[in-house]
Amino acid sequence: MTTAPIRRTDRRISPVFLGIAAVTAVSGWAAWTGFADNPGLAVFLFVTAAWIVSLCLHEYAHARTALHSGDITIGAKGYLTLNPLKYTHALLSIVLPVLFVIMGGIGLPGGAVFIERGRIRGRWRHSLISAAGPLTNVLFAVVCTAPFWLDALDGVPDTFRYALGFLALLQVTAAILNFLPVPGLDGYGVIEPWLSHRIRRQVEPFAPFGLIAVFVVLWIPEVNRAFFDAVDAVLRALGVTEWDTYWGHELYRFWEGSQEIPGVSGS
Repeated sequence: MTTAPIRRTDRRISPVFLGIAAVTAVSGWAAWTGFADNPGLAVFLFVTAAWIVSLCLHEYAHARTALHSGDITIGAKGYLTLNPLKYTHALLSIVLPVLFVIMGGIGLPGGAVFIERGRIRGRWRHSLISAAGPLTNVLFAVVCTAPFWLDALDGVPDTFRYALGFLALLQVTAAILNFLPVPGLDGYGVIEPWLSHRIRRQVEPFAPFGLIAVFVVLWIPEVNRAFFDAVDAVLRALGVTEWDTYWGHELYRFWEGSQEIPGVSGS
């Protein structure tokens, strides 16, 4: 099997990603300690930066899996550096997902890294490449909720607890939406290799509009209610209550400042 000629610079972590990770750490510390005069601002910076980190890891998982599946061009494209500016569509990969979080508190997936599928042999490999991204969101959700399902919340400030709960909600929504078998999303990428050539050719024109269609459908009240009921059920299984996610969202939207957050000073 051909090995990828990956140079050291191709896999060196980008200063851009390190900067985002630093913002996550500093704002998380501010949310934990109550150092910030406005705890909502600290939560906003922490959740947004952590969400971008998860988007970078999502795309990295796609790229790394593709590399080991046969696409030896991944390194030269900069995808292994975790730099979001290297993505094929930085607007779709970072800007729009962040805007969706700010507007509606939902972790809509983005895209994408360009993978040369012609270099990859085997349907299972193609499916695994597509599944690697949302599986990263699943892992991120498990990590965010670990203090909840491990019953290790003693001593955790309410501000930080609510922030983790809201961040976990974003990861769960992203994982569920990504796994939908909708053209343009990872869920369709998982099943696409197993479809006939005729079906794939018929579906292909709709791929650019898949994400938009999901966003529009989620605005239907009945669909939105059913979707978030499913999300809440998953979060409850992980120990996160609707109380945690609700107040996490309220803190995140600090500019509204309409309610007194339980257990949070300065709100």
